[in-house]
Amino acid sequence: MTTRRTGLREQKKQATREALRAAALRLALERGPENVRVDDIAEAAGVSPRTYNNYFSSREQAIVAAVTGEREARVAEAVADRSADVGLAEAVIEAIVDQYTATGGPGRDALLLITTRPALRDTFVDAATAVEHPLADAIAERLGDTDPNTARVLAASVAAAVRVALEQWLGTTTAASTAGWLVVPSGSLPDLLRAALAPLTPALDAAERRAREGNARIRTAPPGR
Repeated sequence: MTTRRTGLREQKKQATREALRAAALRLALERGPENVRVDDIAEAAGVSPRTYNNYFSSREQAIVAAVTGEREARVAEAVADRSADVGLAEAVIEAIVDQYTATGGPGRDALLLITTRPALRDTFVDAATAVEHPLADAIAERLGDTDPNTARVLAASVAAAVRVALEQWLGTTTAASTAGWLVVPSGSLPDLLRAALAPLTPALDAAERRAREGNARIRTAPPGR
């Protein structure tokens, strides 16, 4: 019964989160984000402002969450689900590229909204840090490593590399618009992500090699030692 109640509570929390971010994006597209208050988003989602603050710390965070969805969880799941014969570096890089360039990504209007508002651009780039903790868990599970710092450092490095790629993608080229200046995404995002993540391949490979060597020593150790 306790497990069932916990499951229902989590479902309700997820539904509330989805309602808030959907309302935030809809209102921002209709009115412009500068004309949307937290109270407006909360009312549109059918919750109190206090409840809103339990989920998001700003209107920008809620708007961006509608665009990024549960991307960090999907990245971690993709890494965990890759076959054991796929190297850790390949598993991480492909998961990042796949999830950040999925065809179900932000629509043109939502992307234009983000590129025309500096606060939203910054929040969009900062959202990359959210991948760190779930990815650290996925890496630790694959490594079976007793040292949690290895997975945490690797995941933090991946998050930093993703930020660099997103900043390059959103900040390379500017163009004029009727509303002023906007950032035009420039270059291939998959290529930028791969280039930013490439320097981490040796570290991911080394961590995986150490984990395999450690597991091999454990299997071959005499009983009682």
